[in-house]
Amino acid sequence: MTNPPRFMRTAALAALASALLIGGPAAAATPTTAAHPATTSVVASAQIVGDICYNDLPSQAHDTITLIDNGGPFPYPRDGIVFSNREGVLPQQAGGYYHEYTVKTPGAPNRGTRRIITGQQQHEDYYTADHYETFDRVDFTC
Repeated sequence: MTNPPRFMRTAALAALASALLIGGPAAAATPTTAAHPATTSVVASAQIVGDICYNDLPSQAHDTITLIDNGGPFPYPRDGIVFSNREGVLPQQAGGYYHEYTVKTPGAPNRGTRRIITGQQQHEDYYTADHYETFDRVDFTC
């Protein structure tokens, strides 16, 4: 399994914060994106995808997003694999830009159909409840 991109960004943010708090060169830290990508061009092209408030997601999706933010551990071996966007619903990006994670479905005998797809920007998350037929961008402000 690969390291999820968000975990790498979180580690970079921690290194930057540490450098700033302790004092020292922050120039070596990895540049970061805005805390909420609402002002990026990615969002503009993602408007074809619906939005869902974070609070309206099922609790299992909250659990999955927390695991992503913490870098795991993930319950399924395929969590964190590259999502290739073959459906073409999400904004077009270079290969390896998106990663997918399972959202547990109570009572399902397998991984079920629910997923969180992450982009490389901080909290650029998409939720699908129907195995990639439709996507909703997660809005963390509501």
